Amino acid sequence: MLHNKKKVLVADDEPSILEVVTLILEDAGYEVETTVGVDTEKHIRKYRPDLILLDIWMSGMDGRTICKDLKAQKTTMHIPIVMISANKDTEKIAKEAGADDFIAKPFELKHLLSMVKKYTSA
Repeated sequence: MLHNKKKVLVADDEPSILEVVTLILEDAGYEVETTVGVDTEKHIRKYRPDLILLDIWMSGMDGRTICKDLKAQKTTMHIPIVMISANKDTEKIAKEAGADDFIAKPFELKHLLSMVKKYTSA
């Protein structure tokens, strides 16, 4: 079997979000890896995802800092990052952090899938 599934890393500290997003994306044919914050950057280097879905507020970690760090490094700056948050300023925060896009919580599943497809289509 050819291994050509696109890899999506989902970083969120809410287990229910991780579970739902994983089920949806795997069902749509993506390979999904999840992380809950603290080791997100190490995880990204090891996993080498095609896309990162990154929560802005995670316990012990700030998604904005993670995004800025990743976008500042040659080895990870090319990876698209879509920030996810229930914050009313999600779009502004995502732009300031250097993210490629954003999704506001609560999100519609169709919107999530179209956003993932947008950034993983070659």
